Amino acid sequence: MKAQRQAKILEIIASGEVQTQEEILQQLRALDYNCTQATISRDMKELRIVKKLAPDGSYRYATSMNELSDTFTSRLNTIFRECVISFEAAQNIVVIKTLPGLANAACSTVDGMEIDGVVGTLAGDDTGILIMRDSVSALAFCDEIKTMLR
Repeated sequence: MKAQRQAKILEIIASGEVQTQEEILQQLRALDYNCTQATISRDMKELRIVKKLAPDGSYRYATSMNELSDTFTSRLNTIFRECVISFEAAQNIVVIKTLPGLANAACSTVDGMEIDGVVGTLAGDDTGILIMRDSVSALAFCDEIKTMLR
């Protein structure tokens, strides 16, 4: 449950202009996550979510991707172990099936890691599509996922 909640927090941060932990808490509660502000605070500390200056001069929560590639590799491992049901390469595309509601978190984490060969991602509710540079990159990424899920 913790990994799913943290994946959802990453998704909320990636999908909007979140300014307060209260906003995150409200969104999680709307998605039937029963947690407290203290839990959110601990999760955000563990995920190393920081406030950054936005173009309009306000501060927004964001992930600090450049400094935390090891943390996000660990997060990717956790998220994929907890929510990926299946995956398959189709030429230069990798299709990832997840538990309902978690495809966006998985794709957001992949985007944040700036993995060589990943051109971009697209997520629905339970399906994520990774567009890879070529079919070799797609097969290599699938091999990494297989190793990760063992």
